[in-house]
Amino acid sequence: MISRVLVAGGTGRLGTLVVNGLAARGLDVRVMTRDPKRAAHLAGERIEVVTGDVRDPASAMTAVAGADVVVSAVHGFAGPGRVSPTTVDRDGNTHLIKAAQTAGAEVVLMSIVGAAPDSPFELFRMKHAAETVLAASAVPSTVVRSTAFLELWIELLTSTAGRSNRPLIFGRGQNPINFVSVRDVAALVERVTIDQATRGQTLEIGGPDNLTLDELARMVVAHRSGSDGPRHIPRAALRTMAATVGRLRPELGRQARAALAMDQSDMTFSASVNGVRDLFFYLPCTSAAEALRKFNAADSHADRI
Repeated sequence: MISRVLVAGGTGRLGTLVVNGLAARGLDVRVMTRDPKRAAHLAGERIEVVTGDVRDPASAMTAVAGADVVVSAVHGFAGPGRVSPTTVDRDGNTHLIKAAQTAGAEVVLMSIVGAAPDSPFELFRMKHAAETVLAASAVPSTVVRSTAFLELWIELLTSTAGRSNRPLIFGRGQNPINFVSVRDVAALVERVTIDQATRGQTLEIGGPDNLTLDELARMVVAHRSGSDGPRHIPRAALRTMAATVGRLRPELGRQARAALAMDQSDMTFSASVNGVRDLFFYLPCTSAAEALRKFNAADSHADRI
């Protein structure tokens, strides 16, 4: 019987929803975070916050001890310095998997649709590496892959719009991308955490909308009573950015390279050929319009998750 869950990355957009959802179900939830101040919005008698870093094997071992299930919602894409997909998504997850094996815990690994060893995205390659380590282990596990989080991109486009009300897009912004609400993903992660019948499965979840970044940006502008189109950083400038500034600030280089790949890679998703929503028919299926409405109606940043 599952009674105690460790959530690594529990202070982030997805992790926060998973932590609160599991605690509401009556489970004891331990949140592992590098900075306890980031967990200030998580409160409840069933929620415990511990300081730890998945990049440190000993830290991961201490945090995992006593847990029945380890949920990894970590990612290092936007991290500065030594926080990167390599150190977090590959190495950090490897440490969590090894700690889970030692503790006799199960693992729910958050990954990404399109994870592959030859992906043009560093994040996707490192997620695949973590999946490979997990598959080779003896740990009972479930992998959840999702497409791009709607709320993240709505927030990015809103914040870059500024007073001009013209969001900034890296690249052409003409390539269709599938977006899924983080709330939909959290509902699935919460469910598989307690449903041991899903062990051994890799489940992919996407949203109902394949939109270009230009289309999503225009929706953001329209909700702000604007009519102008977004601004763009040309691909040539992104290549220069990756080769120059990106060497000094690796996170900016990752963003530039990812934007170049997003302009050309197939990032669409069809729920009709995927059985997750048939298997879990009660999962929400939030449209981009609904996610945007909820985002704009929220009273605070925390409510906009």
